[in-house]
Amino acid sequence: MKNQIIECVPNFSEGRDMSIIKQITDAIEAVEGVQLLDVDPGAATNRTVVTFVGSPEPVIHAAYEGMKKAAELIDMSKHLGEHPRMGATDVCPLIPISNITMEETVKWAHKLGELAGRDLGIPLYMYENAATQPERKNLATVRAGEYEGLQKKLADPNWKPDYGPGSFNAQAGATAISAREFLVAYNVNLNTTSVRRANSVAFDVREKGRVKREGHPITGSIVNDAEGNPVRTPGKLKSVKGIGWYIEEYGFAQISMNLTNIKITTLHEAFEACRESANSRGLRVTGSELVGLVPLSVMLDAGRYFLKKQKRSVGVDESELIRIAIASMGLDELGKFDPSQKIIEYRMKSEGDAPLLKMDLEAFANETASESPAPGGGSISAYVGALGVSLAAMVANLSSHKRDWEDRWETFSEWAAKGQDYKAQLLRLVDEDTNAFNAIMDAFRLPKGSPSEKSARSEAIQAATKNAIEVPLQVMECSLNSFEVILAMAKDGNPNSASDAGVGALCARAAVHGAYLNVKINAPGLKDKDYVKSVLEKGEQMIKKADQLEREVITLVENNIS
Repeated sequence: MKNQIIECVPNFSEGRDMSIIKQITDAIEAVEGVQLLDVDPGAATNRTVVTFVGSPEPVIHAAYEGMKKAAELIDMSKHLGEHPRMGATDVCPLIPISNITMEETVKWAHKLGELAGRDLGIPLYMYENAATQPERKNLATVRAGEYEGLQKKLADPNWKPDYGPGSFNAQAGATAISAREFLVAYNVNLNTTSVRRANSVAFDVREKGRVKREGHPITGSIVNDAEGNPVRTPGKLKSVKGIGWYIEEYGFAQISMNLTNIKITTLHEAFEACRESANSRGLRVTGSELVGLVPLSVMLDAGRYFLKKQKRSVGVDESELIRIAIASMGLDELGKFDPSQKIIEYRMKSEGDAPLLKMDLEAFANETASESPAPGGGSISAYVGALGVSLAAMVANLSSHKRDWEDRWETFSEWAAKGQDYKAQLLRLVDEDTNAFNAIMDAFRLPKGSPSEKSARSEAIQAATKNAIEVPLQVMECSLNSFEVILAMAKDGNPNSASDAGVGALCARAAVHGAYLNVKINAPGLKDKDYVKSVLEKGEQMIKKADQLEREVITLVENNIS
């Protein structure tokens, strides 16, 4: 199962005393499994925005520790700053980043509310997607009256906190917790110094658009509705805020945007809307600037979009999709765009992640041939499976670009993309299989002196053994499923590459058989015999299916060659 990642962006009501800020971020970083990405203090606002990421449970505990430390160190009765606020930890939003839904993130937000409400003595309100009442969805409504009006607010039964006490905490104030979509700060560069022209583009694209006027669009009188409010002509993009400004450092104007929901308006859609508006006004977009970090999916979606515009296959690897996205949107115009620093998932990778995949071919072969028992047959099976489906993806890409098959490029592009997905899954399992073996060895090394130690050791051995069965089982399933791409390419792919589809089938079958040997060798060590029986039955079925599919592919290939 892929790791779930969420981001937490708590705002603490201290932006001037760096010793206090450091103690708060130290408390967050002390939680194993989270990575601190950014600390942004503001003296005028007297507020610090902290960004950290990780798996849900560690993130929740880190947020709790940060809130706890802030409540100890920040006295809201003495706080002054330009930004609206009502607590030492003013807001604490959670944002789904990868492999997790908004619904799941909402549940984690409420777990944080329960934990902090029980232990910290702070009134807590849930807002946005985590709101318990419609009127609490908007943060501005929840925070109305700010800290100074909080005591009166808490006396109102309608404003009973969702978690925590209903009494006033003079030092810590109150905190608002939410689950929300990822917000992207994004600037698009124009070949003009005119703020007015940049604003015209911004008004074209942002959701609230521009004020409607009679006659001249700039000097004409404002049109009001029956209540006397200005009538607006909405812009092209939903969930986008924007304005034009001139950046003296760069010597040109930009459209500065906040994309408040990247599922509604993506980065590349915002870029394209600005480009179209600028062109219609005699301007040109020269590039763009990403402020802060983005999830990997944002860059991959952009890469696929621009490849589709070229009628090129999207079934290429991650690095190529990212390279296309950077080039297409000019993200490196103002400075180098480093994916390892700008993409959240890449920032989370440590030096020790996936050591086998980081090796070159010779080093991998040498490591396999060494005295070390790992990597062994399970890792090799996963890698062979990855090579097999890679060959099928290659055939799909070659077919999508075949000169006389232009009308079929999208079909082959879809097959290539599927092949890339299977390849990525199998490559991940190369290191996971070795990790599973090492976990068994670690479990056997645990102390076994006292009865409690013996029990803990036995439980650890059983858990590690089960994982060492499930990982190669995943290799079997993924390699077997990859036959759909291999078979399709043997049937319909570029006939000049038929032999490559055949070799892919041989690799996929070898991966299924090889991984099954790993399943069987670990099965006797597991006490749960019902589980073992069901796994072995499932494995035998997959072996038969892989043999059948390999024969189908080889028959097609042999007929094609002859």
